[in-house]
Amino acid sequence: MRKGFYGYLDALALLSMSSKKGRKLTKAQKAKQQEEDEERRLREEEEARLQAEKEEQERLEREKKEQELEKLELKDRERRDDELNELRHLLEENHTAVTNLKIDAVEKAKWEKYMRCDGTPDPAVQQDINTYMSLWRDDQQVDITRVLKQCNVALQLIEELEGLLRDVTDSQEGKKYQETLISLQELIHSKHHLTTEEILKRASANVDTETGNMQTVVKDDNITLCLWANLKKNPRFKGLNFEEAGLGFGLPKQLAVSNIAIRILHTQYDHLTLLAKMAHLRINTASHRSLAGGEEVPADMDVPEQEETKEEDEVKEDIETKQERDEEEEVHSTPGLEGKQSAASIQSRKDSAQSAGGRGSQIQTQIEALDAEGDSSYPSIQVSMVNNSVHVVDLMQYTPLGGVFYYDVFHLPPQANQVNGWEIRQLLDKGLQVFPYPMQNSTSDDNVLTCSTVGVNVTLPESVVLLETPQVACWDAGEKQWRMDSITDISYEEAEAKISFKMDSFRAFVLMQETYANFPFQSWELRPLEQNSALFTVNGALIDISIMIKGNQCMLQSKQERGLSHLKEKWMSGPALQRAMINAGINIFVNEYTDKYVSKIAKDPLTEHAAYEQMALFASACAFSWSKWNAKCGAEHLVMQVCEHHGPAPVPRDSWSLYLLGAQRSQKLEITESSEAFSPDHYPSSEFHSTFIHMLQDEMSADGITKTRESNNLFVDTIQSLLCATRPLMYS
Repeated sequence: MRKGFYGYLDALALLSMSSKKGRKLTKAQKAKQQEEDEERRLREEEEARLQAEKEEQERLEREKKEQELEKLELKDRERRDDELNELRHLLEENHTAVTNLKIDAVEKAKWEKYMRCDGTPDPAVQQDINTYMSLWRDDQQVDITRVLKQCNVALQLIEELEGLLRDVTDSQEGKKYQETLISLQELIHSKHHLTTEEILKRASANVDTETGNMQTVVKDDNITLCLWANLKKNPRFKGLNFEEAGLGFGLPKQLAVSNIAIRILHTQYDHLTLLAKMAHLRINTASHRSLAGGEEVPADMDVPEQEETKEEDEVKEDIETKQERDEEEEVHSTPGLEGKQSAASIQSRKDSAQSAGGRGSQIQTQIEALDAEGDSSYPSIQVSMVNNSVHVVDLMQYTPLGGVFYYDVFHLPPQANQVNGWEIRQLLDKGLQVFPYPMQNSTSDDNVLTCSTVGVNVTLPESVVLLETPQVACWDAGEKQWRMDSITDISYEEAEAKISFKMDSFRAFVLMQETYANFPFQSWELRPLEQNSALFTVNGALIDISIMIKGNQCMLQSKQERGLSHLKEKWMSGPALQRAMINAGINIFVNEYTDKYVSKIAKDPLTEHAAYEQMALFASACAFSWSKWNAKCGAEHLVMQVCEHHGPAPVPRDSWSLYLLGAQRSQKLEITESSEAFSPDHYPSSEFHSTFIHMLQDEMSADGITKTRESNNLFVDTIQSLLCATRPLMYS
């Protein structure tokens, strides 16, 4: 075995030697191999040379680019002060003009009100409004038509008080307005109570021959009153629909045989939600404007509950808070800036204001604020609710729509008897009395409250748009809050715009919708139509909205038919349109709570506000639009599409250019909206500028620049207010 193995190895060795002899190269093969080696060496040397040349070229291009950037940056720094001064001048000029115009408008409105001499008091004059309420309270008029007219006057006074509250700076003055507002609300409700009692006293004289009961509907612009008196006491009675009012109710048997009256009072206004906010919302910072150039977002409306007063220390705390707010707002470039200002920035602003004298402006551009400010974060806002129950409605997350529905059951007042031509009526000292329900079961040893649910059906009001299935909340009078428990068997018929449900007792209720259902925005566009006219379009998550701006007036445009007929094609001020849209269920506006409920793109608020200021200045000649790269460029930068545009026609798709805005400079980008990746490289042959408007001017015609300089001051203010109120650069 071993011998055979060694023989096998010898054979392999011989085979290997013969193979080596067979591989011996010929001269031709050696020459060819040398040629190939030489070609490979030359090729490698050529590749190395080309790579070196490429690297050298890239180095030279990089150095050239760096030198070019240095030149552009140097040029930008050299003209920085001039550009900032020009921007500051434009903002100061516009701010001063708008302030003067608004003051003149307020004075004119006061004078016109005085000249009307219509007998309505000035709600700002405490003595006048107290006299008015005292006289009305003593007025025993119960005719429904006259009372409703008086209530409408009171509602106008409440609107004026709400306007005063939005503008008030003195806490003591604000407290008086709040107390007056609550007193007027309660007085209106008491008058509704008196007229209801008067109608029910005469129920037997207005019997429906078909049912044997009394049912009636009274309507005006602000309320719908539905009354039913149970005169027949038919145990088979199940409920009634007030067809002309779009309201109905259902009753259990124990109520169908009781001496009761049912009232459904639908008010187009909502006083209960305001009471809930007053009672439960506590915001531990001063009131400020959430970048909203329109109306100030009120912080805590610290109103005492009925028959309660504030403690002295609370009043002092409010005064100090108001003073802090006044000092903070004094340094804002325009109404609406959020974010902190450094001490140096504040001092320089005050010095500038003192040197200006008179009604001199205290404007500082947001670019300068960014230079001076290290921390531009929002001030922290802490909100606490008295009751954190899961059933309590979060009024920051949900918005009541369509007014309040008061659903009540009363003891039917004694009816008149006719005796020998005389009308005999029992008079009660207590007036209209609430019928206790759930009723107490006296046959039970435990005296428990028995309860069968009561039904309600509501045809959705024509004045609201419901973007999703509505929620129902009922009023907890004891805790002064809306709750979503105690409501069962909810049925929503979207095609018929009708909702029905059951409750365990008679209470006021509202329909609710998520406040930010239409967020985040899918896209947006602001484009000029003509001089001092523009169209702002927001493509929301559920519905698209367009707002036409002309001067300081706005008009809503939408393809949505139902719910917006009272708003479409009607001109109104920006703040008025904002309130009307929110009340109608179309909310595209933000406040200090929005980021708690809506996903957003993190952006520096001062950079964002600087953009809105400058976009407003150029809105008569430039179109601005959403860019997908805004979400990719980082928190310290903004990206949007811009182009010069004239006329009402839509912007051609190939007209847009991308611009990058930062704290220190603005630049035109080389990439387009269809590029595969984001790049901050600037557009070849373009320059850097310290302000957005000067960057835009490089690409604009002389006619376009002239249009921007001739823009109406109120138009610029309205555009800025609208942008600040919606914040499309953060919530798109």
